[in-house]
Amino acid sequence: MTIEAAAQAAYIVAALLFILALAGLSKHETAKAGNTFGIAGMTLALAATIGLAVAGTLRPVDLALLVTAVVIGAAIGLYRAAKVEMTGMPELIALLHSFVGLAAVLVGWNGYLHVEAHLTGEEALALDGLGVLGIHSAEVFIGVFIGAVTFTGSIVAYLKLSAKIKSSPLMLPGKNFLNLSALAVFAVLTTWFVIDPQLWLLVAVTVIALALGWHLVASIGGGDMPVVVSMLNSYSGWAAAAAGFLLENDLLIVTGALVGSSGAYLSYIMCKAMNRSFISVIAGGFGIEAGPADDKEYGEHREITAEGVADLLAEASTVVITPGYGMAVAQAQYGVAELTRVLRDRGVDVRFGIHPVAGRLPGHMNVLLAEARVPYDIVLEMDEVNDDFSGTSVVLVIGANDTVNPAATEDPTSPIAGMPVLKVWEAEDVIVFKRSMASGYAGVQNPLFFKENTAMLFGDAKDRVEDILRAVTERVGAR
Repeated sequence: MTIEAAAQAAYIVAALLFILALAGLSKHETAKAGNTFGIAGMTLALAATIGLAVAGTLRPVDLALLVTAVVIGAAIGLYRAAKVEMTGMPELIALLHSFVGLAAVLVGWNGYLHVEAHLTGEEALALDGLGVLGIHSAEVFIGVFIGAVTFTGSIVAYLKLSAKIKSSPLMLPGKNFLNLSALAVFAVLTTWFVIDPQLWLLVAVTVIALALGWHLVASIGGGDMPVVVSMLNSYSGWAAAAAGFLLENDLLIVTGALVGSSGAYLSYIMCKAMNRSFISVIAGGFGIEAGPADDKEYGEHREITAEGVADLLAEASTVVITPGYGMAVAQAQYGVAELTRVLRDRGVDVRFGIHPVAGRLPGHMNVLLAEARVPYDIVLEMDEVNDDFSGTSVVLVIGANDTVNPAATEDPTSPIAGMPVLKVWEAEDVIVFKRSMASGYAGVQNPLFFKENTAMLFGDAKDRVEDILRAVTERVGAR
């Protein structure tokens, strides 16, 4: 078997491993195995690619550069993966998406410099003889466009998620017109480039795409960030697929298509969970600065102490915990897991209600709870637990805000009107863990805080959970 045949066989096996990885990651119980399949697939793909390069016309200096790049990239990746907290995972993923976009841009430019820039060269003449030079030019142009949009869009997402810039949307006059105009110009320039590939056209589309990517994500509000992350995931996949066509790499095409399609489907799921269309997300909306709906007078809120919460939990028969990003920031998941264990040992029915867009990354809360070893079978999705709140004794809302906002169902003028939410207010008692009375990430006030059956427990979530755990343990011991 030749090196080329062996590499192609390895690519097929790697592609199958990536498919198994996606299947495994779809369930809690198989997520670890899915991650292992993904690692194995990528390791095999890298080994096959390097082997193919070595067997080709690769010069020693090129091989040295390739190995150096792999070593440096692996070292940085291992360092960041070991250091990052779960709260920093969303912005890290957004940053990684930007690298994929940049790689697609560089591959596209490299393709142009090897072929279109030398139309009298051997490669260009060969492609022209096959009648596919125009297809190659389209691949270059489209790959650069998708990659550049992904690159700057991911950087803006990283800056928003890491709070380096404001999460509220950029509201330029005629922003939708600007986006549509950029797409129209891209279509015209693509046709022009296919007919007559010139350097200035590639420069122009790169600049336009970089600006579009920045504006596209900057115009999206903070409340839509889970959708943005999955959307950029899809973009990065299509950018990788475009690079695969240019490099004639089947594995890159398959992998890119897998990532692109799964990211697109995840975006659809996120949009459905927020009762929003994908177009409305692109057009922005959530995260707008407080408007008239936020100026309403809701009355006075009621406060409670950790000891008061412990008293409620000691008498409760059913408890539902609805976590949000605030739990991640406070790293309260371990205390929550221990409190869950203590209550379940006393015979209390404790479950978790997870909104599809809780946190700033799809599945963020599920990962945190799994990290704290909360049993999978008591972690329920919104649709599984929403009908049970009316029969629940106590609901603990830990760091969640927009996903438990009754304005979504009660106020048609609210920016989040129609968004499916956890109906925690139907429970007998609701305890909301918050640092202050500030509005949530979407910038919308929450009437839940002022309802008669709601009490606010202020302070760091981790500290308050530990106080409650201590008080509950004392009460159990006293009995």
